[in-house]
Amino acid sequence: MNSIWFSTPKIEDMNRQMQNTACSQLGIEITEIGPDYVVGTMPADARTFQPIGLVHGGANVLLAETLGSMAANLCLDNSKEYAVGQEINANHIRGVRDGVVTGTATIIHKGRASQVWEIRMVNSQGKLSCISRLTMAVIPA
Repeated sequence: MNSIWFSTPKIEDMNRQMQNTACSQLGIEITEIGPDYVVGTMPADARTFQPIGLVHGGANVLLAETLGSMAANLCLDNSKEYAVGQEINANHIRGVRDGVVTGTATIIHKGRASQVWEIRMVNSQGKLSCISRLTMAVIPA
């Protein structure tokens, strides 16, 4: 399969971009880049829990938008244009109490002015915990 990326992405560069951001505060890391997807993890621990000991829905959304946004920008020549979040939704399917949440962002639509990404998040046992859809606006740099 041909890659959808504008240039060859590097996991180390993507993780470096997240230093000193909300992403690093929650322990989010990019772990894999495929020809048309990006995978990342987030710990299920005190940093990401809501008061009753489950991963907070907002933490799921932060993971989803991080993965989708980073993937969207990999598709573009960022010297000319970049992608910004326009709309996101999330369906929380299963609570997560421990381990890690792993998210995979895959493209649904890649247009000149917008992109749509699906981000599926699973628990440590591989069971779906959340599914999100992210719309990105492509704007001039």
